[in-house]
Amino acid sequence: MAIPIAYNLRNLVVRKTTTIMTALGIGLTVAVLLAILALIHGLSTTLSVSGDPLHVLVLRKGAESELVSLFTRSQFQDLKFKAGIAKGSDGQPLASMEVVTIMILPSYANPDGANLTVRGLPPAGIEMRRNVHLASGRWFQPGQREVVVGKSVAQRFPGGQIGQKVKFGRGYWEIVGIMDADRGTQNSEVWGDLNQVSSDLQRVETVSSCLVKATDAVTARALINDLNDDQRLAVHAQSEDDYFAAQTAQAVPLEYTGIMVALIMAVGSSFAAMNTMYAAVARRAREIGTLRVLGFSRGSILLSFWVEAILLSTLGGLLGCLLALPLNGVTTAIGNGNFAEMAFGFQVTPKIMLTGVVFAVILGSIGGMFPARNASRKEILTALREG
Repeated sequence: MAIPIAYNLRNLVVRKTTTIMTALGIGLTVAVLLAILALIHGLSTTLSVSGDPLHVLVLRKGAESELVSLFTRSQFQDLKFKAGIAKGSDGQPLASMEVVTIMILPSYANPDGANLTVRGLPPAGIEMRRNVHLASGRWFQPGQREVVVGKSVAQRFPGGQIGQKVKFGRGYWEIVGIMDADRGTQNSEVWGDLNQVSSDLQRVETVSSCLVKATDAVTARALINDLNDDQRLAVHAQSEDDYFAAQTAQAVPLEYTGIMVALIMAVGSSFAAMNTMYAAVARRAREIGTLRVLGFSRGSILLSFWVEAILLSTLGGLLGCLLALPLNGVTTAIGNGNFAEMAFGFQVTPKIMLTGVVFAVILGSIGGMFPARNASRKEILTALREG
């Protein structure tokens, strides 16, 4: 005969101070774990929506990022007519020659200034990035010192508003628009006219990279192989998705460190749950003896106390979800391959919260097993005398 769960719930309510303190300890552990998972998920989502499987990014051979790549205009003329490149609305190949540099702009979080990616690109580069649209203002005009900033730049930098001017290259540039990249990395970039940016940087003959769009996925792979095998071009081509996926590796040390901290805290939380249940067993010796007199078996008592520990840890898991929930949507930033800030938001999803609750239940299961076993092994007379 099983002991009703109502019995366990009543005991948790009666010992509300101990219950709350233990649940809070478990909740803090779960909150740390959820914060790390939400950060990694937010970063992965940002990078995954930034690329296009049909886009092929071409860099100088040996270069690992656009910032350190050197790509000549003659190389661009040789590759833009490669077989498999899609055509744009003007009938020309969808190939975007781009120059990348960085600028320093004071942010709300860092008044001393943070690095931002500046990208000079032609109209084809805007057309190719279908996840980017103009949120307010207008696009920059060719030949003018005008730029459009990402939504995150406008939110995080006081000097990132329409009408204000930013300095890089040889002069000041007016912000004429704000673009929205639907959580993509482009929200952290500043875009300007390719020729004007190149001229200001005195890089008229060289650029940083070339972005081309293939007609389909199979052609994209063939195009990558063709470009990499072309000894005359001496370039390194890869899918845009692969390029952004490689940047996720920067968060791996942070992920490992966070999980390690959560595991260390988990050991402490497990012992806290164990001590709470041991104290409950000691205080309720007479109850245990009475339960045995009423005919409840050792197995029923073991299961009852073990379930009580799980209920306690589940409460802690739910509390941890509530503690982590305010992080959802909070924007932070991490360095990207171009040594500039890349903003992204924490994402506390239902799946991540479920992971936290499961993690808490495991803690409770481990921490409650030994006290439950101790309660079930008490002899009837001994338990009654202890009470």
